[in-house]
Amino acid sequence: MKAIVHDTYGSPEALRLEETAQPEPGSGEVLIQVQAASVDPGVWHLTTGRPYLIRAVGFGLRAPRTRGLGMDVAGRVEAVGPSVTRFQPGEEVYGTCNGSFAEYACAKQDRLARKPGNVGFEQAAVVPISACTALQALRDVGRLRSGQSVLVIGAGGGVGTFAVQLAKALGAAHVTGVCSSAQADLVHSLGADKVIDYTRQDPIDGTHRYDLILDIAGNRPLTRLRRALGPRGTLVIVGGEDGGKWFGGTGRFLRALLLSTFTGQRLRGFFSTQSHDDLRLLAELIEAGAMTPVIDRTYPLADVPEAVSYLRSGHARGKIAVRV
Repeated sequence: MKAIVHDTYGSPEALRLEETAQPEPGSGEVLIQVQAASVDPGVWHLTTGRPYLIRAVGFGLRAPRTRGLGMDVAGRVEAVGPSVTRFQPGEEVYGTCNGSFAEYACAKQDRLARKPGNVGFEQAAVVPISACTALQALRDVGRLRSGQSVLVIGAGGGVGTFAVQLAKALGAAHVTGVCSSAQADLVHSLGADKVIDYTRQDPIDGTHRYDLILDIAGNRPLTRLRRALGPRGTLVIVGGEDGGKWFGGTGRFLRALLLSTFTGQRLRGFFSTQSHDDLRLLAELIEAGAMTPVIDRTYPLADVPEAVSYLRSGHARGKIAVRV
């Protein structure tokens, strides 16, 4: 089968399309004939090996431990391994796995759900990581309650476009999205009650205070973010792309947790996971019309290096899909 692989850390140009052996599903695993995948910041980090912390947590110190790349996946079940009870060959599924930039990939059944019936494979493939991140940031970490006000910083990106829609679906009374002028119309169309162009206005100048703030892939100082947070409000830091080559955004996570012990405000950072239950819930929201995946561009499998470079440029509106 054809797959995108890499043997060294470096720029996206180090990625290449190669013939590899088709994987076989183990116990509790499903073999998927991949129809589509997605590019997310995690792909960039695993391509470059930065921040260096990711190498120390099991991905390979000097070289990638796993040659394949890609996690988001959508496709058809080709075969099932022992102990699989949720899926049968021929079913359309979506979720996460290791090595989805390939014609076939194996995934644990607990990280899959049936694909939403009203969208195609490419739309389904961009959902799992980003939408699960947005859902857990709002519901589990942010503890969003009906009637609250929410500020989404980074509303035009992959996680942000889902966060705006999910905040409304979870009962937020007022959602403000922060993005560039090029993304403003998109964020409005997703249901944001107000959109702030950060190139023209400081969204955290203290003029307005919010019950919940999601700071997605940002690097704003915690002291400034707190100015826009209510006395008992919650700040959730979702990722961080400018935290240095060693630790990335984890340092800000730790500072937020420490500072939170000295104030009535809840300051949190977290790392998302993907589960069958959350994927099933997201599929239901998509089928009900409460959430729509936003795709900026779609690339063929051979052009994954170009797709990763485009993601890193910071110009993407929504998600980037890969057609297999």
